[in-house]
This record gives sequence, structure tokens and C-alpha cells, in this order.
Amino acid sequence: MVDKKGIAALREQYEAYRAKGLKLNMARGIPCTEQIDLSQPMLSTMLSAADCHTSGGVDCRTYAGALFDGIPEAKDFFAEIYNIPRDNIIVGGNSSLNMMYDTVARAMLYGVVGSPAPWCRREHVKFLCPVPGYDRHFKVTQSLGIEMINVDLGEDGPDMDTVERLVAEDDSIVGMWCVPKYSNPSGVVYSPETVRRLAAMKTAAPDFRLFWDNAYGVHDLYEPVELTDIFEACRAAGNDNRVFYFASTSKISFPGAGVAIMAASPENLRQIKSVLTIQTIGADKLNQLRHVRYFRDAEGVRAQMRRHAAILRPKFDIVLRTFERELTGIATWGNPRGGYFISLNVPDGCAKRVFQLMRDAGVTITDAGATYPYGKDPRDRNLRIAPTYPSCDELQTAIDILCVCVKLAAAEKEEQA
Repeated sequence: MVDKKGIAALREQYEAYRAKGLKLNMARGIPCTEQIDLSQPMLSTMLSAADCHTSGGVDCRTYAGALFDGIPEAKDFFAEIYNIPRDNIIVGGNSSLNMMYDTVARAMLYGVVGSPAPWCRREHVKFLCPVPGYDRHFKVTQSLGIEMINVDLGEDGPDMDTVERLVAEDDSIVGMWCVPKYSNPSGVVYSPETVRRLAAMKTAAPDFRLFWDNAYGVHDLYEPVELTDIFEACRAAGNDNRVFYFASTSKISFPGAGVAIMAASPENLRQIKSVLTIQTIGADKLNQLRHVRYFRDAEGVRAQMRRHAAILRPKFDIVLRTFERELTGIATWGNPRGGYFISLNVPDGCAKRVFQLMRDAGVTITDAGATYPYGKDPRDRNLRIAPTYPSCDELQTAIDILCVCVKLAAAEKEEQA
């Protein structure tokens, strides 16, 4: 309990920060300049016409309709990184989010393998959404008129008892968003049991799909953490068609200029490609080849990610060390071993107020509520902290201000009670 003198001291401390006129931004998980610089040599890998040909002799500077789903070298490259059969992979453009949107939209228009009708012709279409989760996933489904149902995310992944009950009793639930490794924002890694239960669970909808966004599959900050193979788990359960898998190099090479992939079962891919061949002649083959030439293989990617981790670890340490010192007993937070975010839970009813205080002090963070569908956090408590972009000095200042804002918001709530 903070007394009036304590609240006055917090307000004075906050006003001192606000008077500085700061402009700090940690709203999104953006790689910092030092990380982007690591991939700069990639731009020098294709200096002559000869550099622009695949090993099979295809000139990547022009159309190659037969390779609309990716050049062979890129398929082999991603198959090794993510341990996926190469024939299950479509190599796309720069954005896995774009591929996810297209996949949901395609299902709405055409259905998926096993669909009795296109999803848009159903009376209700619903997705399960582990929370807190990724705001852009939620915006995709919301924009297409799909109802979203919250499922709590725990230390081992989504609450599987709830998931299994919901999908078994409601045939309008046709999909589920998943960030299975270093979930955005909590940093949770789905346990082997959770992966197996997701693969094997009985669903009322014959065309239910897991949208498996492995965005942080190689983004370890410390020792590597293995994620159970979802394709193998689905095959073992007799549900080969259940998973749509996505990943990209956006936080490995250049954000916005990387390479994205989608992977699925052969039967799923046949249906997807029948539409994709109408939609596009193919993605940027030069960029696909450029990435393969630079990284060479999975070990080249792992080496790059160790360099990324060396840049990011001090930033995560700043946040976690400051939280431990300033917010113990007031708030709770995750301790991720990889990924790009830290999930902070402030006292109930305080997240929006913390966001407002931070904004007024010149520090931009992700909107309160963004980690829940429709932007509605039922407890108004979760904030996504993105430590990657600011310098260490800027980050320390931003987190110091954040801690003052959390303590002030909590004290104001107590005062009003």
C-alpha cells in the first residue's frame, strides 16, 4: 500500500521524466541497426549475370513459371533449417503474414481439403486464439469476419483441456492461431505433450486447421530449445492435413526484404497450388537465391542467429533485471529464452493507464489490449515489451520510465479503491 506521500513522490519522479521531452519507440519487435548490418554482405552475392542462375540453369532475373512455388535451392535450404520435407514447402515473397492472410482468405473463398463448402458459406466461422497473442494474427481473422475465441496460454502452451473441449463440440471452429516457439509476446514454447494433443485431438469440423506460425524457430537467446515436429505428430495421429506451417527470414536477414515460406501436406499443397498458379507467376527468385548464396545452409543461419543473440541478450537482461529490482511484488512477467518480446502483467485494470502514462512521457509501446482479439484484454493487465530496437542506453531509460508508470498506475488504483 502506497501512502499519499509515496504517490506524490512517484508523480514527481514521473513529471521529471515527462519534462525531458523524450521520443523513444519500442512498440514493435524491430531488429536494431546492428542486427540488420549483419546481413549487409548478402547484397554483394550477385554481381554478375552468372550469379543469377540456379544450379539447374534457370535465370532468376526473368519469369520461370515452373518455379512459381520456389527455386529448388531455397526449398532445400528451408527444409534443412526447419526439418520439413522439401516437397511440403512453398517459398514465397518477403512476408509470412501475407502468406497467412492469403491462406485464410483462400479458405474463405474455396475451403480447404475436407471442407464441405467454402468457409464463407458457413453460418459461423470461428478461430481459437491463445492469449496473450500476436495482434496481427487477430487482425487477419477479424478483417475477414471470423469470430475469435480466447484460450489461455500457460507455460506449456494453450490450455489443452479447453481447446479439446471446444473443437470437439463446435463444428464452426475451423482454425487456431499458434506461435509454438517463443510465443509472441509470452516467450512460451509448446511442450511435446501440447503439440501431440493438438495434432491428435478430435474436431467436430472435418476441415479444422492449425495455423502454425513458427516465426521464432531459430531465435534462441541462450541454449537452443527444440520444438516437437508438428508434421510428424499429425502423421502419427492420422491427421496429415491438419497443419498449415509458416516461417520467414524477416528477423534473420532483412525485415521486409527476407524470404517467407508456407508448408503443408502434399494433399493440401495440391489444392493450394491450383489457386496459387492463378494468383501469381512466382515470388522474387533473385531474393530466394541471394539468401541461399549468402547463408549456404542451416549452419550458416545458426551462426548468424548466435550473432543476433549476442546483440539481444544484454537488452533482455536490462529489462528483466530492472523488473526484478523495481516491480517484484507489483507485477509479473515472463522470462523468455528466445524470441523478441517480454510479456508484462501489471495489476488488473492498469494496463491502459500505464500505456497512457508512457505515451505522455514520450515512450511508445504496443497498445494496451493489442495482445487480445478485438483489442480487448478482459483484465486490462497485459503489455507487450519489445526490447530489440532501442540502444541499451535508450532501453534502460524507457524501462526505468515504464517501472515508474506501473507503480504510479497501481498506486492510483489503490487510492481510488
